[in-house]
Amino acid sequence: MPIAINLRSDHVSAGEIERLWDQVAAFEDAPSMRELDYRPHFTLAIYESPDIDAAAAWQVMSAVVCGGGALKIEFRRLAWFTHPRFVLWAVPEPVEELSRWHAAIAAAIDPAHCREHYRPGAWTPHCTLGTRIVDAHRADAVALARAFDRPFSVVFDVADCVTFPPVQIVAEQKLD
Repeated sequence: MPIAINLRSDHVSAGEIERLWDQVAAFEDAPSMRELDYRPHFTLAIYESPDIDAAAAWQVMSAVVCGGGALKIEFRRLAWFTHPRFVLWAVPEPVEELSRWHAAIAAAIDPAHCREHYRPGAWTPHCTLGTRIVDAHRADAVALARAFDRPFSVVFDVADCVTFPPVQIVAEQKLD
């Protein structure tokens, strides 16, 4: 079962992302983010190696965020990935702390154990809005992304470690 370490928003400001989830769900065969039953988040790493267990991943994550506070992240654009599947996502403005946390995790756990897209040099910070966009609605999703013009901020206030699917929180820490 894969293990992920994340920065999650339990803050009221996450409603901005959730409203976008609902808008993007119109392009999906099923509302992927609502079905996930998990809050808006950034995934910093995903491990599927038998050499990395949830306790080890959490130990690293909790050490990395120790003394760190919640991050208020601004979003101004939407974008999409096309590989390995079409995914629509909110683009964060650069946040040095988020990048530092990602680098510290990669320094503590050999990135060879991490899914390719989450390794240093390949990782793109993103807050997913939809993962099940059907081919017939890709053009609509791209049009939404290109036309998006509603800057907003979300406070990401929890670090956690989860296993999935389904998402099960193994450990979490509130960030002040």
